[in-house]
Amino acid sequence: MRRLQFWFEFASTYSYVAAFRVERVAGAAGVTVDWKPFLLGPIFRDQGWNDSPFNVYPAKGRYMWRDMERLCAAEGLPLKRPSQFPRNGLIAARVATLEEAAPWRAEFARRIYAANFGDDRDIGDPVLVGSVLGSLGLPAAEILEAAHIRENKERLRLQTEEAVRLGIFGAPTFIVDGELFWGNDRLEQAVAWREHS
Repeated sequence: MRRLQFWFEFASTYSYVAAFRVERVAGAAGVTVDWKPFLLGPIFRDQGWNDSPFNVYPAKGRYMWRDMERLCAAEGLPLKRPSQFPRNGLIAARVATLEEAAPWRAEFARRIYAANFGDDRDIGDPVLVGSVLGSLGLPAAEILEAAHIRENKERLRLQTEEAVRLGIFGAPTFIVDGELFWGNDRLEQAVAWREHS
């Protein structure tokens, strides 16, 4: 079965939309999704930014928020512009990095995104992350503890370095057969990609 890597960042607006589309679009084409959390902060710093480009360039930011209104309306997703943007998704990313094959990983990611961009809740708060885990029937305290051990922190760091090595510069990014597609609007093209097509 063909596989699509879905590289996502919890602070990323367009990753919010993609997280609710990727399995539907990929599944319809018989493509399996590999969820790949990573951190954009180190990548942005390497490009000379200490903030989201949507804040660095106000016109781009205004466009993005209007675009998000259209996209979320089309997808039936709630959108409440976060009172803090971007939010710190480090804890959530560590949780999502814990176990690549965890059956709850995708739904955890979607609920974190919904909390951030649908409800304007602080996803950097471990209590909030724990409540999301609890809502999935998972042992929140145990998972949060495991997420903060040195080996798991290193796992997320290495995954972010892997993103850099692959040429990823933003989120969401999709990779199929080594081909990189950037942006929620490239999901269908990524799913349809065949090497040497």
